[in-house]
Amino acid sequence: MSEGAIGLLLLVVTLAVLFSGLPIAWGLVLVAVGFLAVFGSPNALAVVPHTVMDELASFALLTIPLFILLGAAIGVSAAGRDIYASLHRLLARVPGGLVIANILACGMFAAVCGSSPATAAAIGKIGVPEMIQRGVRPALATGAICAGGTLGILIPPSITLILYGLVTETSIGRLFIAGVLPGVALVVLFSIYAWLAARRDLKARPHPVERFTLREKVEGLVRVAPFLGIIVAIGYAMYGGLATPSEVAALGAFLALILVIAIYRTWRLGDWWAIYRDTIRESTMIMVIIGAAALFSYMMSLLYVTQTAADALVSLSLNRWVLLLLINVFLLIAGCFLPPVAIILMIMPILTPVLERNGFDLIWFGVMLTINLEVGLITPPVGLNLYVLRGVAPDIPVSTVLKGSLPFVGIMLGFMVVLCFVPGFATWLPTALMGPGQ
Repeated sequence: MSEGAIGLLLLVVTLAVLFSGLPIAWGLVLVAVGFLAVFGSPNALAVVPHTVMDELASFALLTIPLFILLGAAIGVSAAGRDIYASLHRLLARVPGGLVIANILACGMFAAVCGSSPATAAAIGKIGVPEMIQRGVRPALATGAICAGGTLGILIPPSITLILYGLVTETSIGRLFIAGVLPGVALVVLFSIYAWLAARRDLKARPHPVERFTLREKVEGLVRVAPFLGIIVAIGYAMYGGLATPSEVAALGAFLALILVIAIYRTWRLGDWWAIYRDTIRESTMIMVIIGAAALFSYMMSLLYVTQTAADALVSLSLNRWVLLLLINVFLLIAGCFLPPVAIILMIMPILTPVLERNGFDLIWFGVMLTINLEVGLITPPVGLNLYVLRGVAPDIPVSTVLKGSLPFVGIMLGFMVVLCFVPGFATWLPTALMGPGQ
């Protein structure tokens, strides 16, 4: 059987296994081992354990559980409530200020968490009931949190960007810096939309505006200051070249644990159990997927599926922008069914050589890919943030959450187009701080 035929068969079998409901990691292992046994050499199966363990032995992977530990420590405490309440006090008199406060809270929480579902859950638990109680439409309230939560995979530290850097062999530090300006830009664009939507709603249904004293606002800022301190410390250590990503992750996790002990008194056994349980659970899930994806990639390379697919894409001789459009459409569709981690680990080994041959900057594409995957987090049928918000606000139908999220999806897609014409949004800051190169 030719490499092309094996590739098509592999695509059909992989999709069938993944849609069967089997966990992604075990599905990839099953397919990889099956194809190695049928189409590989007699000794192909002998390297399966070594392939998985060699991938997991990478020192750079240490950043993942450490950043997850940081997010778990913040998530278990009342940090999300304090961030939201502080921003609400500052923006109470602005039309849509409550919605904007939630979007900004998502951005801040994302900057110390790195996980989209965790961001949406932490801010949504407090923000959605408060917004609805104060007259915000359920669609706007849930849509803002659902979309704001996706910032967790773009604003550094980002688990998605770490995995992308490992797979494409690009600098994780540069990827982190590249995500800053696009992340801030999306926060601003989301806030502008929230302000316009809230002004329209206020004209139709006026409601009283809360007022806070200067003292209450200052108290709120004091509560937010420790989180800003962690963000500044991580940023200074990372972007100042003082530490590697793994060391920065350790620093962030340590500061987060000190913060939740000193401010939120989370020294009880139950609190620590919840922190480490969540960390181990999510870290193990990601690591198992990474090991399975490494085996899957090894199988595709051994059977020349990766090389054949890359050569086929290049041989089409498409205009590089038409190629980019097709890649993004494919990723948007894949994002509706697969989580970001699986997409990066399965697809980027094929796309990386294609992007390089067509002259695309891999740092720039990492930001583009991440925004693309953000869209997948809030689109059915497997839009994870949709179901996180459904769990946070069980009285609100998923259709309402989706309706409120669609304008934010439009903003993200529009920003992707802008990023194509103005790549400096992603590439200028890394070049300015770290010089040219990847």
